[in-house]
Formats: sequence, structure tokens, C-alpha cells
Amino acid sequence: MRAIRSRNTRPELLVRSALHSAGFRYRLNGCKLPGRPDLVLARYRAVIFVHGCFWHGHDCKYFRLPSTRTDFWSSKIDGNRSRDAANIVKLNAEGWHVLIVWECLTKGPAPLVAARLEAVAAHLRGLGSAPAPGVTSFRS
Repeated sequence: MRAIRSRNTRPELLVRSALHSAGFRYRLNGCKLPGRPDLVLARYRAVIFVHGCFWHGHDCKYFRLPSTRTDFWSSKIDGNRSRDAANIVKLNAEGWHVLIVWECLTKGPAPLVAARLEAVAAHLRGLGSAPAPGVTSFRS
């Protein structure tokens, strides 16, 4: 498992590229914030986590519990989910708007992915609007 990267993953690079080209400026890996968000947009008081569907147990076609060592994987993924929920509560208490962009949002044909990521940027511009499909939004 040491080959699994936690930073600069393909989904994260796609999200970063799309947001930067849409005019957003951000900091990477907010080390002073709970959960170390992947992107911190201080101007919008928003943080973005780019979650892998497998590691965080997203309910999509890319998540399937392995058939071997199911007890280990089940407790591992449940622990990730509970830690994510606790970090979201802490961030909301500090006044941050939390967005989770799931890995499955960045898969598929390039024009479709670009349209989905533009919807993420549009959601950031008008934080009161509904989030894009594949994005989970938490607000304090």
C-alpha cells in the first residue's frame, strides 16, 4: 500500500487544473486545518477534498469491498468515513464550506469531465446553489 499516493493524484490534478483555468486561486494541503483538505480557497472560505471512491467508500460503481480480508477492509473504510465526518464537523464549526469531489466525477470522456468540473467551479462561485453531481457539499 505504500505505492498509493495521497497527494498529486490524477483526480486531484484534474480538479486543480479545472479550477485554476476557471480563475480560482487556492493553497494545497491546508496543514493547519482538520483533515488536511486537498485545496483551500480562503477567499471563498471553502475547502475541497478530492476523495477516492474506494478509500472513502463512495456508493458508486468504482467501490466494491474486496472479497478477501473483508473484516480488515470494512473496518478500514468505516474508519476513513468516520474520520471524514469528524473533520467535516470541525471545519463547519470553524466556518468553512466543505466540498467533496469524488473520484468518479473525474472519470469518463474528456468533454464530460470538463463539464462536470465546470459545474464544481460554478458551485463555488455561487455557494448557495445546489452542488454538481458527484460533489457533496457541507455547510455550517
